[in-house]
Amino acid sequence: MPAPIKAPHFTILGETRELLAIDKPAGLLVHPTKPGGPPTLWDGLRELLAYEVVNGGQVSLINRLDRETSGVVLVAKTAAAARACAMAMERGAVRKDYRAVVFGWPAEAAFTVEAPLARVGEFGPSRVYLKRGVHPAGAAAVTRFEVERRGWLSDGRAGAVVRAWPLTGRTHQIRVHLAHAGHPVVGDKLYVDDRFYLEFIERGWTAEMARELVHERHALHSAGLEVEFAGRLQRWEAALPGDLAALLGEAGVDSAFTGG
Repeated sequence: MPAPIKAPHFTILGETRELLAIDKPAGLLVHPTKPGGPPTLWDGLRELLAYEVVNGGQVSLINRLDRETSGVVLVAKTAAAARACAMAMERGAVRKDYRAVVFGWPAEAAFTVEAPLARVGEFGPSRVYLKRGVHPAGAAAVTRFEVERRGWLSDGRAGAVVRAWPLTGRTHQIRVHLAHAGHPVVGDKLYVDDRFYLEFIERGWTAEMARELVHERHALHSAGLEVEFAGRLQRWEAALPGDLAALLGEAGVDSAFTGG
C-alpha cells in the first residue's frame, strides 16, 4: 500500500463560501508533474477542501505561480465561482500585483515596459524550451513598475525592490520584462543566464550560482490579488517573505527610493 501524501504547508489568507485565498510558499509546485512526485499545492487543497469536493464542489485555481514564486493564489470552490472569476479575468476585473528584488537601480521611480513576448524557440535557437523573450511577432504584453526601495545586495551590487502590475497575463511576463529593462530578478536562473537553469537541473545549486545570482530562488512574490466578485471588490495580500525582505539588508529594506 503506498504511503499517504504528506499535505504541503501553506497559509490561508481568507475564505468565503465560494473562494479561498492562500499564501503559497516558494518551492511548492502548484500541480503534479508526474506520478509519485512531491506533494503539491493541488494535493493540499484537495485535502483541505475534501468536504466541499465530496458535496459537489471543486478546486479551481484562478491564478498559477511558478514553483519558485511565492504569494497569493486564489481558488474557486464551486463551478459557478470558477466561471465568474474566469469572466472577471476576461474583462480585466482580476488585478494582481507583485514584488521583486532586482539587480541594479532603475533610473526612473516608475516606468512601464510594453514589449511583446514569445517563446524564444519559435523564432530562433533556444537551449531551454520554456524560455520566453521579447519579439515583435509575440503576444502583446504590458507591465507597470514602481521602485519601492533600493539598497545593496550582500555582494556589494546595487539592488532594488520593485512593485509590478502585469496588465496582461503572459508566461514569465514580469521576469522577462525586468530582464529586458536591464534589471533581471535576483536569483533568476533562466533570465540572468539560462546556462544556470540547465546546470541547476543537472547539478543543483553551486558556488558559482551563489556568486552570480545571490539567492537560491528567483526573488518574485505575488503580493496582492483583487477581484470583482458577486458585486463586491475583494482583495487578499501576502507580506513579502523573510528570505526576500532580507536580500538588501536592513539599510536597503528601510531606505525609501528618492529618484535619480
